Amino acid sequence: MSLFNVFDVSGTALHAQTLRLNTTASNMANANTASSSIDQTYRARHPIFAPMLDDVEEQQKGVGVRVLGIVESQAPLKREYNPAHPLAGEDGYVSLPNVNVAEEMANMISASRSYQSNIELMNSAKQMLLRTISLGQ
Repeated sequence: MSLFNVFDVSGTALHAQTLRLNTTASNMANANTASSSIDQTYRARHPIFAPMLDDVEEQQKGVGVRVLGIVESQAPLKREYNPAHPLAGEDGYVSLPNVNVAEEMANMISASRSYQSNIELMNSAKQMLLRTISLGQ
């Protein structure tokens, strides 16, 4: 793997972690939104990642991360009995999202650490390239 390929691999990882951070932020922003209908209730979303592989000489080598898509959580929605709420249904229940705030915070910390690691990797590769160029002087 060339030193220049490090930037491509880290770039795909940065893109993936940015998407993960945005999805997590969306989940946390909608964690307390209420709805009168189960069909209209926000559902937690999570990105699905996969390795990008390159077939070189019959050997599969990783060349980055790709996003397969974003899926909605299949966890059951929360229902809260609150007949005084303006969005309460006929039975007095309010539908709430299936967002677990503690899990989303852990996802956010993990994604930001991964993003930071990839930035540091790119900076290290840049420094190595600059030192390599300076050898010829």
